This record gives sequence, C-alpha cells and structure tokens, in this order.
Amino acid sequence: MNSFSVLTQPVGIIGTGVAGLINAHVLLQDGFSDVTLLTRDRSVGGTWARERIYPGLHINNVHGEYKFSQLDMPPPERSESTGGRLTGTTMRDYMEDFTKTFLDSKAKFRFQTEVLKIQRVKAPENGEPSIWNVEVKDLESGSTETLTFGRIILATGGCSNPKIPMELAPETAQKAGYRGLVFHTSKFAQHLDQILEAIPPSGKDDKLDGDEDMVVVVGCGKSAQDVCAKLANEGRKVTVVFDRADMFLASPEPAPDFIRKSSLFVPHRVLKSRMEKFLHKTWLGGKLAHFFLNSLQKSSFNAYSIPPDSPFRRTDPLFWGVRLSDDGLVRNDSFYGLVNAGAIKIVAPHRVTGYSNDGKGVLLNDGSTLPAKVVVLATGYQSSWSGIFSQETVDEIGFGKHAPTIPIVDTWKYASMKNAPQLHPDNEKWATSIYRGIVPAKNIVHRDFAIAGALFTANPGYSFEVAAHWISSYFQGDRMKIPVTKEEALLAAEKESVWMKIRFPNMLSWVNDSYSTSLDFWTQQMISWRTCIFRACVVEGIG
Repeated sequence: MNSFSVLTQPVGIIGTGVAGLINAHVLLQDGFSDVTLLTRDRSVGGTWARERIYPGLHINNVHGEYKFSQLDMPPPERSESTGGRLTGTTMRDYMEDFTKTFLDSKAKFRFQTEVLKIQRVKAPENGEPSIWNVEVKDLESGSTETLTFGRIILATGGCSNPKIPMELAPETAQKAGYRGLVFHTSKFAQHLDQILEAIPPSGKDDKLDGDEDMVVVVGCGKSAQDVCAKLANEGRKVTVVFDRADMFLASPEPAPDFIRKSSLFVPHRVLKSRMEKFLHKTWLGGKLAHFFLNSLQKSSFNAYSIPPDSPFRRTDPLFWGVRLSDDGLVRNDSFYGLVNAGAIKIVAPHRVTGYSNDGKGVLLNDGSTLPAKVVVLATGYQSSWSGIFSQETVDEIGFGKHAPTIPIVDTWKYASMKNAPQLHPDNEKWATSIYRGIVPAKNIVHRDFAIAGALFTANPGYSFEVAAHWISSYFQGDRMKIPVTKEEALLAAEKESVWMKIRFPNMLSWVNDSYSTSLDFWTQQMISWRTCIFRACVVEGIG
C-alpha cells in the first residue's frame, strides 16, 4: 500500500466526542492531511458537549480516567469533597481545551451536521482507494449534500439516540391527554430552566405525598440519579420510579489506591500474574476474590445506611455486574444523601406502564397512579448506527448482531466463576463480529472502515487513545498481528464475545450494538480495579 497516497486521502470521522477527537489527533500526528469531523451538535464533547451538560452533573469516572497523554486534566471542582469524581463541566472544558490545543486549524469541523446516510460505493481494489459517500443535512439551513471520503471512522458512541418505550413516548402521553412535560434525560439540560419555572420550590414543611407539583423520573441509572439530585438540590419535589437499581460505590473517606487501582479481584481472559492465577484458579483464591468484592459492596451500602430491605439492595453482586455507579465520598447533596434526607421520594420496586386517565400523572404496574407535572425518561439508549447505513453497506462490511455460529462454552473453568448466574436467554440468540471492537470482521482486509469509542473499558482515555493508534496503523497498511482473512477475523471476534457472555451471563442482553461492538474488553492492568464495569451513563443516559 502506498503510504503517501493513503495519508492524502480524506478521512471522515462521525462524532466529536472523546473517541472522535483523539482519533482525529492521532491521524494528524501520523501524517493524515485531510481529516473531517461531523457532528449534529453545536460544539465538541459528544455526551459532554456544552449544550448537554448542566451544573451539578457528575460522571461515573474519577479524575485521570478520561485524560489523554498529550494534555493534563486539572482536578474537578470540589474534588476533595467528592473523592475526585469528574463533573460534566470538567469534561466539557477538557474536550474543548484539547480541540483548541491540537485540532483547531488542523482538522475540519462540520457542526450542526446531521448524517443521513453512509454508503460505500466502491471498495478498494488494485491499489485504488475506497469511495464512501456520506449524505448530510445542515441543521441550520436545512440543505443537504453528499460528502466523499476514502475512509470512515464511526465514533457516534452509545449515548446518541434515546431509547424510549412506546408506552412512555411523548406522543403517547399526548394521545392519553397528559398535560405535563415529557422528555428523555438527554434533553434535561435543554429543559432545566423550564422545569425550574414550572415547578415551584417546596417549603421546608411541605410533604412530598400527593402533590401534583412533582417531577417523576423513570429509571434509576446514573443519569436518573443525577437528574433527581439536581432537582432536589434546587428545592424541587422529585420522585424516582424503578424496578431494579444499579450497584454503587461510596465511602466516608477516599478509597485507598490498592482498591481503586487493583484489577486482581476480577478475572480476565488471560491471567498473567501468580496472584491472578491464585485468586481465580484455586478454590481458596476464588473465595477471597468474592469476599473482597462482597465486602466492598456491603461497605458501600453501609456508608449511606441503606436498610437491608431497601429496594436499592435489589442489585446484582459486584463480581457479576457490569453496571455500577461511583458515588465517590458520602455527601449530603448526593443522590443517596438526598434520599436519606427525604428530599427524593422512592417508588420501588415498580414500573411506569403509561399515563393516567386524568391527564395528571403516570400509571404504575400495580394499577395505581402517581401525580406528575413533569416526566423525565431515564430509559437508556439505542444504537446510534440505526438508519444511517444503507442495507447494502451493512451487508457488505458486516456489522450488527447476528445468530451465533459457535457454541457458548466455558473453556476457562475459573474457580472464581463457579456457581455463575444463569445465562440470559437473549445471549444465546445473537453475537457480534467486530474484531477487537474496532473493525467489522467481514471487512478486515479492506482497511477503510473502523469503529471508535464502542469498547467496554473502565479507563476510556487510555483505551480510546491506544485504539486510535491501532486504527491509524490499520488504515496505513502497517504490518499488524491481525487475521489475514475475513473467516479468521469472524471466528476470533465471536470467540471474544463468548468470553463476555460467560463472564457476565445475565447482564449483556440490554446492550446496544453501537456501544458493545464485539463485547471485547479493553483494560489497562493496574489502573482500576473496576475492569468489570460497564459505565451506567452509556445505557441510562448522560452522566
């Protein structure tokens, strides 16, 4: 492959979040001269774009886990009182500073540009590059045009397209005669001022029960908790309705480094050290691993004095879970602190099934109703790939879910993974074939398409930067230890997904494919004990 010609071919990056920005930077560093980033937002940052964040928003990572090697990240505001939890403001500022420092005047940006369709009209052959057509719409003018690229990086992430059950959708609420405001958590920042104006602050002696001036939040993931905490801290009455809760970490004092930085207690596909092998291949070691994580889970409940019969304890064991919120240090103004103070009402275990006939609230699964002036849907996200690729391109490059071609068999036989939860039935119905979570296996020999930011990882900054270098080398045709045929790549990709299904047997059925890709797990040894964590913001919303 002619390296010079590759470097001059235009590359289109769809998305300007964390993964999109670091990929643009690495490509430019490596000599690519024509890099364009497309986003429907008004600014960079993706999930943490300026128009999406609001004061008080925290994310599920501590300081350092979203930092790139080229730019230091200052400690977040109130770092000492929160245990170093990153805030939405910190992430926004860091993404904007990174863009200003490394990308302005070097990469091309197309803001407020909606991608309508992506199609490969010509695959590479005989030394000739690929031709990708990307149909876009300018959201300001409404005009459309077709852009042409030689390579595409898909960096749209898993928090782009809200997933809203039809029975809770705004149009369903309108048909039911509901007179309040309904929206997804992804729109919370846009509606915050409207909510604060519509819902008067509650008096100190006001009771939550029976008051129609109430915000009802559906779901209890990370974004739901952030929304509840923000509104409660603003003095507004808020109720959260959920069936099951995510596990959380909290402590009255900053956690020691050996807890935050040790990955020993969670098993990996390959156990390298003697200690890892002891903990996961021996009966005694397995007992110790579970004891440590169970103790950590119990101490987090105790930190907030969560009662034994609380619905917040209806969660999965830490060892087997992939959804976890890091609440940092115990604080009175946090979600759990506000619950304990009575500032947030809990309705659980329950599900919202629709809107009440009187037009004043929501209907619960037991037939009762709950008054609500505003309904906030923390119902997760669906694939950001849906609808933007022609079916011909989907079939040609081969991504998305499909029926498994190999059986789900535990070949690891780790002692720590005995007595696992039952495999979720949906996990037996589908598989993905994205090699290393980056390249559709069927397309691996063409080196003209990659996916960025769709990896399971507890350290996004590190993992996305490493993956960006991998993608750059892949595009340039460098010699790499990768499969040389699509058949080899397909087999390797599906084997990786088997490990994740064995490792987390009842947790992956809800994952949307624009965040899960191959279910491969990228980790950096000894950077975080939470290598088993799938961040809640991805599924439940911004946060």
